[in-house]
Amino acid sequence: MTIEEIIAAVKELTVLELNDLVKAAEEEFGVSAAAGVAVAAGPAAAAEEKTEFDVELTDVGAEKIKVIKVVREVTGLGLKEAKEAVDGAPKVLKEQASKEEAEAIKAKLEEVGAKVTLK
Repeated sequence: MTIEEIIAAVKELTVLELNDLVKAAEEEFGVSAAAGVAVAAGPAAAAEEKTEFDVELTDVGAEKIKVIKVVREVTGLGLKEAKEAVDGAPKVLKEQASKEEAEAIKAKLEEVGAKVTLK
C-alpha cells in the first residue's frame, strides 16, 4: 500500500474505529499519540491547561465597605491597604492563585456585589 492509499483508508474510518486504530498503533509500536497531539496543538493546549490565575477586582459595586472587608479577608491586607486596593479598582488582588482559590475569592467578592475577572 502507498501512503496515499493508507490515508484514504483512514479517512473512511469512523471516530470509534480511528480511536481503536490509534490504540493499536500505540500498543504495537510502544509510543503515545498524545505527545504529538499536544505539540501540534501548541498555544491552544497551554491555554486550556492554565492552573494559576490573577484575581482582578474590576468593579466595586454599591457595597464598598463589604468589599473592603472581603478584600482584607482574602489578601491579609490591613484596612488602609485594602481600602486603597478597592479605591484603585480595577486592581489585581491576588496573583498566581490556584484555580480553586481564585474561584473562591471571586465567589466571595461577587456575593457582596463586586465584579471580578480571572486572568
